[in-house]
Amino acid sequence: MRKRPGIRQSIEWAAAAALWFCIAGCGGLSVQSDTTHRVLSLSESELQAGGIALLTPSTVTGREQDRQALAQAFFEVISERRPDLQVTSLAGTLSAVNRAGRDETYERMFVEARDTGLFRRASLREVAEATGARFFAQLKLASFRQESLLRWSFLGLRLMETKRARLRVFLELWDSGDGSIVWEGAVEMIQALDTSSEYEVTLRMIAQRAATELVTGLPGTPAEASGPTDFTEDRDQRPMR
Repeated sequence: MRKRPGIRQSIEWAAAAALWFCIAGCGGLSVQSDTTHRVLSLSESELQAGGIALLTPSTVTGREQDRQALAQAFFEVISERRPDLQVTSLAGTLSAVNRAGRDETYERMFVEARDTGLFRRASLREVAEATGARFFAQLKLASFRQESLLRWSFLGLRLMETKRARLRVFLELWDSGDGSIVWEGAVEMIQALDTSSEYEVTLRMIAQRAATELVTGLPGTPAEASGPTDFTEDRDQRPMR
């Protein structure tokens, strides 16, 4: 009779271990996205000849620290997917503008755009002269949120959680030649991961996938470029539940 508590405890721990391995085998990454693209007046040849330079992304209040990460993710993806394009990173754009003494023009351009959403043609031309690029990519981070949901627990142990991130981002391509928007795209994405560890779905991870969705819509991007990016370690994909 005295051994029964020990036997019961062993059975409970054995059941917990079995449940652990079962849950661990079910973990994986799931992605859900809604993407739109619209070509206004941009051809593949113009894009190849003109090149693209990234501008400082705009964002909602409180997410200013995420602008560089967003721009870097987009630069990495477009450089990988479109090696035929001359692309200048955000750091390259800022450095070129500063070297050319166009820092006040650049700052004024964004102050004006904050209220109107408009980049003046004259300002775009000055920045184009500094960077050597004809087209400018303006990213807009509308929202980014991370959350964690408890999926499984046993005997007080947290065995499985769903780590989830939601992102909404817009992209405009501006032509410095005439000051017009020649291409625009938007993506809303949810990326979720079932995990038993402290692993998180980071801004970099979801931003790279969002960038892949956006780049797919650029003129001349091959259909096979729509696959998942290789910059981060991905797990098995399956539909959202």
